[in-house]
Amino acid sequence: MDLQHLNIKFFVDQPETVDLESFLAVFNAWIQEQVIADELLIDVADYRHVWAGPGVILIGHEANYSLDNAGNRLGLLYNRKAPLTGSNTDRLRQAVRAALLAAERLGARPGLKFSGGELQLAVNDRLLAPNTDETWQAAQPELSAFFDQLYGPGRYRLARHPEPRERFTVDVKAEGQYDLAGLLSNLS
Repeated sequence: MDLQHLNIKFFVDQPETVDLESFLAVFNAWIQEQVIADELLIDVADYRHVWAGPGVILIGHEANYSLDNAGNRLGLLYNRKAPLTGSNTDRLRQAVRAALLAAERLGARPGLKFSGGELQLAVNDRLLAPNTDETWQAAQPELSAFFDQLYGPGRYRLARHPEPRERFTVDVKAEGQYDLAGLLSNLS
């Protein structure tokens, strides 16, 4: 199984206190300063008017970053668009690391804190990874090995969304508290 086009979402603690409007300027500054190495940042899109929608999106050539409210759960969504070489573990590491670094940068702002103990992984390619039991059985060993490194063996649960019309999506819920810096360290 070839996992490409990975989406990683880390959720915001206390989302009701977050004003998304201020992040239009934040993401525009990221473009001007090109704060993300090895990625070309292009534009910002405002979808705050869409209920439970994509929120504020920083559009890049390789990936998009957004403060996304899909499922009525506000979080930082990293959406890798460009294919990556390497193993599935390499691609998972790249996507989770990019999401953690962006969440850490955004979390430096007052009033915005991300939970490291929960994330959502989706494969944004229904051809490569249809949401089937076969895909889950093929992906589960590599996902488990990766999240063993990130959280520690047996310290998390993986739960696949079973609806076949959805993208292949897995919720990851860890036991205990995890800060973003500690998770980045675990990836090293």
